Amino acid sequence: MNAHHGPTSPTDPTSPIDQRALDEVVTFTSELIRIDTTNRGGGDCHERPAAEYTAERLAAAGLEPTLLERTPGRANVVARIPGTDPGADALLVHGHLDVVPAEPADWTVHPFSGEVRDGVVWGRGAVDMKNMDAMILAVVRAWARAGVRPRRDIVIAYTADEEDSAADGAGFLADRHPGLFEGCTEGISESGAFSFHAGQGMTLYPIGAGERGTAWLRLTAHGRAGHGSKVNRANAVSRLAAAVARIGEHDWPVRLTPTVRAALAELALLHGIDTDVHAPGFDADALVGKLGPASALVEPVLRNSANPTMLDAGYKVNVIPGQATAHIDGRMLPGGEDEFRETMDRLTGPNVEWEFQHREVPLQAPVDSPTYEKLRAAIEHFDPAGHAVPYCMSGGTDAKQFARLGITGYGFSPLKLPVGYDYAAMFHGVDERVPVEGLHFGVQVLDRYLRTA
Repeated sequence: MNAHHGPTSPTDPTSPIDQRALDEVVTFTSELIRIDTTNRGGGDCHERPAAEYTAERLAAAGLEPTLLERTPGRANVVARIPGTDPGADALLVHGHLDVVPAEPADWTVHPFSGEVRDGVVWGRGAVDMKNMDAMILAVVRAWARAGVRPRRDIVIAYTADEEDSAADGAGFLADRHPGLFEGCTEGISESGAFSFHAGQGMTLYPIGAGERGTAWLRLTAHGRAGHGSKVNRANAVSRLAAAVARIGEHDWPVRLTPTVRAALAELALLHGIDTDVHAPGFDADALVGKLGPASALVEPVLRNSANPTMLDAGYKVNVIPGQATAHIDGRMLPGGEDEFRETMDRLTGPNVEWEFQHREVPLQAPVDSPTYEKLRAAIEHFDPAGHAVPYCMSGGTDAKQFARLGITGYGFSPLKLPVGYDYAAMFHGVDERVPVEGLHFGVQVLDRYLRTA
């Protein structure tokens, strides 16, 4: 049978993934979507019903899930599957339960319907990331039915609050309950191992091996308040506007991290481009310009970035305020923190102060590790014509919080997607949806990796 139409690959007869598991991953995705876990920020979210849903299904598979809350209603779930090799390092598999808001009037179907229509599961969280949450449940339950145990301990964590600060989720777990993750050295989670169609029949599977750090900034300009009709060389609004314009127009220099350099090398090879990414004077922008659609995988992570997103000043048109504020969404590559700070100091100038409103570290994971090779092998087993490539995420995930415990994170939530399906647009977008066949592929790949990890 074909790997994404039937219960198992013909070359993997040992897989416990049967038709029931394939049906369950679709059902679980749909039912989790129907549990509205919208995170509006500032603590406005209620993940507990989804946490109870996952905990019940883990318990039915013979596990002993623990529900943990920092704030009432903001529940997390953690469970451990004992491995057959007690001396092996443990592996963390985590997914978040919250989703970003969705406006029903904008959608083709109701975003919390979980409707399955024409082979597609619709709704908020279908890709970010209740699909992966469901895959984990389907694999664990299939293992329980078949009596399968992994080689190494596997810790499963379903978290709250990833779509805001993670203070009630992964941050709380890492800071207050580190013992639950005893022995975990590596983890896998969202935003990787999805099919990316690079043109000319080429299918790539980017595996997350890095994340830019989060640097959300608040800028404050002080000046002399006064009447709007008078000349004022100490106008806080003018000072702020000038700083924001400088930041928005700044051209950041290329800063190649090991992950991005490895991605460029593999993409060049796959596109038949002869280049040495380690050569002095290597022009990354020139190479990216030759990569066609695949350029989207690397272009956002060649540099640090800072985008103005919010402005706030004044209360009356004829009054010059004494203060004005702005917010900047900054992202820092591994090793780029000092450059980011120095650039912000220079661009804001002497009359505008800046501070981190929210900050998370950048991450890197080795792409020459046994773990990366096993991730690659699991993908390419089920799509031999596909090519796994390393990938640095432009944004961030809960892997940042778990990194505090020394856990190296990889983005690996496998999906096989059809040509024309815009995976990136599904994140926080309208009409978020995931193909049933993609879920079937994903649950089989995840099972194979976790059994060989």
